[in-house]
Amino acid sequence: MANAELNCALLAGGTGGAKLAVGLRDILHGFDGEPAERPGQLNVIANTGDDIEIYDVHVSPDPDLISFRLADALDERGFGVRGETHETMDRRRKAGEEIWFELGDDDLAVCSRRGAALADGKSLTEAHRLAMADYPTGGATVLPMCDEPVRTVVETRSGSRGIQQFLIQDQSEPEIVRVEFGGAEHARATASVLAAVDTADLIIVGPSNPIISIGPILAVPGIREAIEDSRAPVLAVSPFVEGAVMKGPTEKFLVAAGHEPEVAGVAAYYGDLVDAWVADEPVIGRPHHLASVSMPDRQSTRAVAAEILRYGASL
Repeated sequence: MANAELNCALLAGGTGGAKLAVGLRDILHGFDGEPAERPGQLNVIANTGDDIEIYDVHVSPDPDLISFRLADALDERGFGVRGETHETMDRRRKAGEEIWFELGDDDLAVCSRRGAALADGKSLTEAHRLAMADYPTGGATVLPMCDEPVRTVVETRSGSRGIQQFLIQDQSEPEIVRVEFGGAEHARATASVLAAVDTADLIIVGPSNPIISIGPILAVPGIREAIEDSRAPVLAVSPFVEGAVMKGPTEKFLVAAGHEPEVAGVAAYYGDLVDAWVADEPVIGRPHHLASVSMPDRQSTRAVAAEILRYGASL
């Protein structure tokens, strides 16, 4: 690993995983005209359990967010395209439609291209590539976790809620009974995902919500098995920064799954799949490397990524 090109596979959901993807891409592929510090390949295996069909388009929130951030086009809200207009949603509101899932016009165009490609018989993997043609990712490859539909469903005391409904409409407030990945049993790891794992020198589990961002990826038949069979070390990055999660209800989902709302609970959830951890606090009983995992800006994101790659090379 010291001299040859370094192939990395990153399992990622939205915000935290997308930030780490940028840092890894910058080091492995270069950035802003700068050469790669550690030449290699980054394949991001992205959660599609959050996907939703709405407004007659197919929305793929996590692969899109990761791709927009890699293309330096992500809006400061943390979703959508920077500077885009919202004329379509505004027009729907004026017509009396309740808009609970906001899509800007550029984002909507991406989702429309994806839907058209799917309707034309293309796989989700190919449809994502076509939909994102205007948003180059700087050499990194973003791969949907599978081509079949998998939908994360949150069972609450008052009934079943799609993950987007739970997060946006319900503001994550209802008590969680359990989380299910509908359709996962009928899905299969794509050839692209299996190749990304098989050729990886280092497999990284990003600092995303372990239950609803990484959980759906691992629920796809073939992915967990491929990771377990891989000779590459599996390194997880803590989603907790100084004991807290920066965004999202990670603690609530961990508790609902029977785990402590801390990095030790995440480690227990992943179990023996993960060989070692990068965290800013000790991960008791697990091999770990203490380092900052805070990524408030581009420079710190690259620093976190560099630390991960250095530790990964030592495993």
